[in-house]
Amino acid sequence: MINQAKIEHSGLVDDFIGLYQALNKDNLHLLAEVYDDNICFIDPMHQVNGLNALTQYFAKLYQNIGYIHFEIKEVLQDDTQASLFWQMQYRHPKLNKGEVVRVDGMSQLKFHQRIYFHRDYFDLGQMLYEHLPCMGGLIRLLKDRAAK
Repeated sequence: MINQAKIEHSGLVDDFIGLYQALNKDNLHLLAEVYDDNICFIDPMHQVNGLNALTQYFAKLYQNIGYIHFEIKEVLQDDTQASLFWQMQYRHPKLNKGEVVRVDGMSQLKFHQRIYFHRDYFDLGQMLYEHLPCMGGLIRLLKDRAAK
C-alpha cells in the first residue's frame, strides 16, 4: 500500500511538472488538475489563498508573457511533499529589451490527493529588478560592489 501511495504521489508531481511545461494564459483552468481548492501559494511577491485567487494571480502574471519555459533540474520527494529545483526562462516585452530572462528557483510542494501548499523561492532581482530599464544598471552596480 505504501508503494502504491508513492506511485500515486509521484504521478501528481509528474502531472505538476507537465502542467507547468504547458501552462499559458489560455489554459489556466488546468491548475485545478493538480491544486486543491484551498491551495496556499506563496512566492517572493505575493501570498495567494484559494484556487480561484491563484488562477486570477496567474492570469495577471501571464498576460504579457510572450514565452515561458520551466526546465526541471532536480526533484526530491516523499509521500507528502516534494522539492523541485528549476530554471525558468521567460520573455516580457518591457524587461531585458524583450530578450529571454533566466531565473533559478525552487518550489516546495505539500500534498495529499492534490497540492495544498506551494511555495516558490527565487531571487526577485534576477527575475525582475535587474531587467528594468532604469533600475537594472543600479542593481547590478550594487551587487558588484557588495561582492568586493
